[in-house]
Amino acid sequence: MGTRSLTVFQETDGTEIAVMYRHFDGYPTGHGDELARFLAGFKIVAGLGTGDKAPVANGIACLAAQVVAHFKTEPGGFYLHAAGTRDIGEEYVYTVSGKPGEGVTMRCENGDGKKLYEGPAVDFSGVAASAMDEVQP
Repeated sequence: MGTRSLTVFQETDGTEIAVMYRHFDGYPTGHGDELARFLAGFKIVAGLGTGDKAPVANGIACLAAQVVAHFKTEPGGFYLHAAGTRDIGEEYVYTVSGKPGEGVTMRCENGDGKKLYEGPAVDFSGVAASAMDEVQP
């Protein structure tokens, strides 16, 4: 049985854009690290300009599409669900957000809603192993 996770894409006002379900490897040292590494260099912008250097996302909805494109490389494994979807067997929930002009932030919670991390995506990798230690028996 896989370690299931949800990745929630959320505007700064709390509005959810979409939820991506991962059927396996959803733990912090798996999906959490992979997600953080992908998001680490992104900057959120409000409108694309000719001087923008990659990687940028024109808001959270644009970032969500880029994350899905990155992870969804073959049938199965990853699925999109409507905003607000929960309680579908997930053991971890990752929430991705960010304001224009800033980097991307991540929050990681276990299936019981206990926050394991909240902060810049670029800083997540260093805490993933300690977050796993907290939830391992």
